[in-house]
Amino acid sequence: MNIAVLEGLLANLSEFLMTPVLIIIIALLIYAIYAIGRFAGMYFVRRKNSLNYTRDINTKAPQWRNGYPIHNYFVTNPQACENELEVFALKELETLRIVTRVAPMLGLIATMVPMGPALKALADGNIQGISESLIIAFASVIWGLVIATLTFWPASVKKRWYASELINIRKLRG
Repeated sequence: MNIAVLEGLLANLSEFLMTPVLIIIIALLIYAIYAIGRFAGMYFVRRKNSLNYTRDINTKAPQWRNGYPIHNYFVTNPQACENELEVFALKELETLRIVTRVAPMLGLIATMVPMGPALKALADGNIQGISESLIIAFASVIWGLVIATLTFWPASVKKRWYASELINIRKLRG
């Protein structure tokens, strides 16, 4: 097989990736906005229930409390071992953590794919073709980073909240 044919095949295949990658970036942006809203709601619910939650921990009488998913899992499954609780906490964080890591990768893919046509347009002296390709390239990497930024913060704060809940569950078990 001729190397030029292989290069052309890879270039064409990479161009087919562009549309699905851009669609996924848009879907992840929608998810990131949803996650921020959900995080804000959880913050206010936790703040509202924090006094009762602290009272439950101090009196060792756990009850269901909105905004405390690990605690609630323990209340409904008191026989759950510590490893089960940790796996549940990781599962709760998994989507946010995956989006935080995948969005910049997809942005980079969507940046690199149009670079081939931009370089070809540069070689042909087509300035308009260069600008069209570069606009898509830079916009996609920016949105990938924005998505990662929007999901990184809630993931980090929730990780701290869940770790605190796990510590409190250890106190409840005495």
